[in-house]
This record gives sequence, structure tokens and C-alpha cells, in this order.
Amino acid sequence: MISATIVAVFVVMTLSIMRCFMGPSLYDRILAVNVFGTKTVLLIALMGFFMGRPDFLDVALVYALINFISVIGFLRLSDSDGFSQDSDNQSQQERR
Repeated sequence: MISATIVAVFVVMTLSIMRCFMGPSLYDRILAVNVFGTKTVLLIALMGFFMGRPDFLDVALVYALINFISVIGFLRLSDSDGFSQDSDNQSQQERR
């Protein structure tokens, strides 16, 4: 039963990576990376339970915190002028 759950998590992670590369907008891609990180935390916890190593939960919690902080930081960067300047420069170069 647990092995089927691990396979299902791998399938969801694969779909999330596909959405990350094919996402129509930047926010869809950020959300896909966040989903991938969340499913990675779940996978670490499941593998720890499957192998009888409860100390993997500590690793999963640390990874969850890193995932959360990085997504928040990336969203703040995307709302600032960091991404809009690059896209404005590209659109100006294409007009010339």
C-alpha cells in the first residue's frame, strides 16, 4: 500500500515538473515548483516511514521550510522590477 502511494507521488511530481516547463505564465511555473517541493517533502516522509527511519521527518521539515522561504522570496522577486526589466528590454529590442 505504501509503495503504491510512493508511485502516485512520483507521478504527481512528474506532472508538476511538466507544468513547470510548459506553464503559460510565471505564476503557474512558481506554483508548479511549490507543488514539486511539497510532494518532495511528502516523499521523504513516506520513504522514512517505509524504511523505518523516523529521523527522515526532521529532514522533511527542514526541506519544507526551505521550500516555503524560497517560494516566498521568488514571488517577491517576481513582483519587483527584476523580471519586468528583462521582459521590457527584450520587447524593446524586438521592436527595433
